[in-house]
Amino acid sequence: MFLRKVSPSFRYTPGLTNILQQTGLYQWCPSRTASSFDYIKRSKVPTYHFQKSLPRLPVPKLEDTCRRYLLSQKALLDECEFRSTEAAVKLFQEKEGPALHSKLVEQDNKNKHTNYVSEPWFDMYLKDRRAVVLNHTPFMTLINDHRPEYNEQLLRCTNLIVSSLRFMKTLEEKVLEPEVFHLNPKKSDTETFRNVVRWLPEAVSWYGAYMFNAYPLDMSQYKNLFRSTRIPRPEKDELLISPGSRHLLVMRKGHFYSFDVLDENGSIKPANEILAHLKYISQDSRPPTKYPVGLLSTENRDTWANLRPHLLAAGNEETLKMVDSATFVISLDCHSVETPMEMIETFLHGDGTNRWFDKSINPVISSDGRASINFEHSWGDGVAVLRYINETVKDSIERPAIHPGTEASTFVDSSKCVQHLDFNLDSKMKDAILKAKARFDDVTGTLEKDFLDYKGFNKSYVKGKKLSPDSVMQLAIQMAYYKLSSGKRAATYESCSTSAYKHGRTETVRSGTLATRKACEAIFNSPASVAEMSATLQDCSKAHFQLTKEAAMGQGFDRHLFALRKIAEQSGTLPGLFADPHYQLINHIILSTSTLSSPAIEFGGFAPVVPNGFGIGYVIEDERLGFNITTYKPHQNSSDMIAALEESLNTIHDILEGRRPL
Repeated sequence: MFLRKVSPSFRYTPGLTNILQQTGLYQWCPSRTASSFDYIKRSKVPTYHFQKSLPRLPVPKLEDTCRRYLLSQKALLDECEFRSTEAAVKLFQEKEGPALHSKLVEQDNKNKHTNYVSEPWFDMYLKDRRAVVLNHTPFMTLINDHRPEYNEQLLRCTNLIVSSLRFMKTLEEKVLEPEVFHLNPKKSDTETFRNVVRWLPEAVSWYGAYMFNAYPLDMSQYKNLFRSTRIPRPEKDELLISPGSRHLLVMRKGHFYSFDVLDENGSIKPANEILAHLKYISQDSRPPTKYPVGLLSTENRDTWANLRPHLLAAGNEETLKMVDSATFVISLDCHSVETPMEMIETFLHGDGTNRWFDKSINPVISSDGRASINFEHSWGDGVAVLRYINETVKDSIERPAIHPGTEASTFVDSSKCVQHLDFNLDSKMKDAILKAKARFDDVTGTLEKDFLDYKGFNKSYVKGKKLSPDSVMQLAIQMAYYKLSSGKRAATYESCSTSAYKHGRTETVRSGTLATRKACEAIFNSPASVAEMSATLQDCSKAHFQLTKEAAMGQGFDRHLFALRKIAEQSGTLPGLFADPHYQLINHIILSTSTLSSPAIEFGGFAPVVPNGFGIGYVIEDERLGFNITTYKPHQNSSDMIAALEESLNTIHDILEGRRPL
């Protein structure tokens, strides 16, 4: 099974606060201090201390973008096709491109508070009229607690809620440790570093960190983690934040429940009180709702935008306000997820009835205590969500708010504290919900999933061969598709964070390179020696390292061309480059790939971005290596891809061992 073993070093001995909670006296204890319970950890350096001085995302030179674009196209096209695209690029670089580039630079100089691609990138998400589920809602499955007794559903749910609130409060009160990439942690991830940079003015603080060879990262996305939601609007959705809200939204059997998790002073409510409310909800005898309103969040965005005013006018204004303004939504599922395949299906989309996909984050807890985070993608990327997961999982395991045997509070009356949110639904809304369910079932019914837990080699082995582990995984993907498609090549996307820059989000690593093309041809189509095959692996690693480095530094070509195209669209005249069928081809992403490595995550996944594509989530670590694949029937087959990936990894292993592949 493709599961992570949890280190038993995550241990915590309950202190006075926890003992008081278990006895029910915590809420009456006058000595309760927020600093000991309400926070993850108080940072000496304020959360946004580096934000003002972060460097701005550079606008690449036009000639560099054109050169990089052609290199990527050359890996995909045959000689005749490439000559056609080369001519289109030459014309663009000499004629239309310079004027568009100058206008982009001019706009960038007028908006030094952000970067040149931030606004159009948000628009790209918010103007997308497709349903968010599958298209913009990835998931990450959390590790289990190494102590089985802590994985009981309500116990784990309570601990994750409290740890999430601790993270939220630590973030909102600006005492969360800033996100910093330490190139040499022994020298910079130290108290000396923190004591020095905390006293530097914000306007120069980044430069102080740089002197330690440490690189602060953008944290502007973090504000949308909590109390945040996506609101459907005609043509372009809205991101809404509700400051000061104190309640949690819980979904079970398609029903919505709400209760306060913060008191009037903003302090976290006692954990055994939260447990009492969850227990009350879990014992609610209501059958699954016949018309689950959560299904509306699975709809096409224009459809949902047209339905929302009708739902509001039917007397649901306050109810929707409670949904939209909740600190976050958590889903209590009534079934177990015992296998990776069940986890993928449940945590990626479920049956649609017990989710609110518009919410920024939607933790999901199965009946056997398995946990995952499903999140809406428009507001931010994996960096912010990963930090939230890392801190929350670690805190919930090392410092659990409740323990096995903790009694639910008897000092509160959950029947009065927990509000069941009733929606007034007329025939139009009921019909809309049933149609949403039918559409959801049709789409998810065509989605295939499969996974690979590979044991042949691991990350340390690859590094020992002087290769980039990520390049090896990406080469395996190229080899697998090459085999499946009888030698064809496909547009490939690998996400790379640009959070080293102000408001940075992502750049694309075009990991299907000339090097991977030559490697596939050498391995499958030529009498190359093992030494020659091994040399192609080295070339792939070098090319991949260079592309990743350029992307992280804002020197890819995708975001630059994206911004130039948006400016061209505003003028009403589209240059020939953007009408070139090969431009359409390179942006029709067949192989959409992403990886996130974390001790708190087992694996994650997402759906393909085009109907005939693959969604490829992967991990390569010392203890495991694997793939999570999604495809849409009948265009592709996930099991065939898994088999091809395993064969590709075996082939790479043979080459690295000096053996001729079978």
